[in-house]
Amino acid sequence: MRRVAKELGTGTASLYRYLASKDDLLNLMLDAVAAEDGGPPAPTGDWRGDLRTLAYRSRATIHRHPWMTSLAAGRPSLGPNSLDAIEHALAALDPLGFDIDVMITVVDTLQAFVRGYAIGELAQQEAVRRSGVGVQEWMDAHAPYLDKVVRAGRHPLLARVIRDAELPHAADSAERGFQLGLERLLDGWEANLPVRP
Repeated sequence: MRRVAKELGTGTASLYRYLASKDDLLNLMLDAVAAEDGGPPAPTGDWRGDLRTLAYRSRATIHRHPWMTSLAAGRPSLGPNSLDAIEHALAALDPLGFDIDVMITVVDTLQAFVRGYAIGELAQQEAVRRSGVGVQEWMDAHAPYLDKVVRAGRHPLLARVIRDAELPHAADSAERGFQLGLERLLDGWEANLPVRP
């Protein structure tokens, strides 16, 4: 609150005329972020497409505002923009015949996937920034050790990842991994639809 007051050129105590607590400020920040890009787009009638768009937009928002990852994982923001975003996600699922508890679980699971994936991406970026060592350099430096792991034979599935997996070595591995994970989530929900659209 002191930092905000300094930025605004006012005293910290004067902020409390507008906000009851720091949590109120954080909720307002989350709600402001939810309105970026004009808020959620209009539903298209393609539930997979709508949830996919929501997931990619949420991921991009987290990349622009890394500070929000821990806040958004807690209590939901109840500001008007945040409520619009939740309503949009639920509206995409509503025609599918899911029970409302399933619908909110789908939305929560989608957001947890996006947040978790984005946190991993941000952590990778931070590790590169902190160490000055790029991903490929890091992998090259650990290659002799991983070769020993493969030859030891104790981790046969991990050995397949090291020897055969393309995704960890792809230049666009983060994008491809996000897309693959998201599509498998959507596939799982589609396989359990009570009503076929």
